[in-house]
Amino acid sequence: MRNFICLVLVLLAACGGQIENIALGTLERERIAHTATANEVVVALPVMQGSKVKKGDLLVKLDDTLQKALLGKASAEVAQAEANLEKLRNGARVEDVAAASAKVAGARAALIETETNFVRLINLKKQKVISEADLDRGLASRDASIAGLQNAQEELLKLTNGTREEDLRIAEARLDAVIAILASEVKKLADLSILATRDGILDNLPWNLGERVTTGSPLAIVLAGKAPFARIYVPEPYRVKIKVGDQLIVHIDGLEKPIVGNLRWISAEPAFTPYYALNQDERSRLVYLAEVQLPDSEAHLPNGVPVQVELP
Repeated sequence: MRNFICLVLVLLAACGGQIENIALGTLERERIAHTATANEVVVALPVMQGSKVKKGDLLVKLDDTLQKALLGKASAEVAQAEANLEKLRNGARVEDVAAASAKVAGARAALIETETNFVRLINLKKQKVISEADLDRGLASRDASIAGLQNAQEELLKLTNGTREEDLRIAEARLDAVIAILASEVKKLADLSILATRDGILDNLPWNLGERVTTGSPLAIVLAGKAPFARIYVPEPYRVKIKVGDQLIVHIDGLEKPIVGNLRWISAEPAFTPYYALNQDERSRLVYLAEVQLPDSEAHLPNGVPVQVELP
């Protein structure tokens, strides 16, 4: 609304011809809106509105109970993945290898016994003491012993050959994934403490202590920078006479002495109405939004004060 009033004043001045080579506006600072990243309760407001803040100062703190629990879970998953990867890299324990070797020895002894028994059955069959079925059972027992020995030997090889390369890569990828999740949870926890990102003045705290904020809503508004800048509207006839970097004289309501500022930005487009839709007389009423930076020595000046800037 304040900018709109300034624009109306400029247009009226251009129409009436009462004000020449003057651009009207107000003192402003860059507004930094710190927004909420979670739907949590405000538990601390350590800085009062209107106070000066430094970069890194705590402005608002949200309840972090739930996020700390999620962070603990992510930390546990990282520890689990690290232990699993270390287990795969170390391979089988000495006790497991010894147990597998004992199974191989037992299977070999069982095979010797069944082979001896099978040879005895063959001799008995030649003497027609036993039936064909008894011989078949002896053969089946011997074959089962052979298979048992092969199985025990393969189990021993599985332990002594170590972990497959593919399993190691899977475990490493899993560890990388949970580490990334942990980093994300750490960032979410840090975001629950709203810190000033620039030096400035804490202009507004929209939420009260104890309120549950909505995600994406502004929690703290900081007016950044030391000295304010004058946001002015430059009449169209003076647009070609100024450029970024020019020094301009700024008159501020309430101050007797003018201040010299530097033009830091000026819009390339006129406000509201395109110039090609107007005739020559109407084009002179166009205005261009511009910003004139005041020196740091004027850091005490408040926002919203009307200003007049002399144009060349």
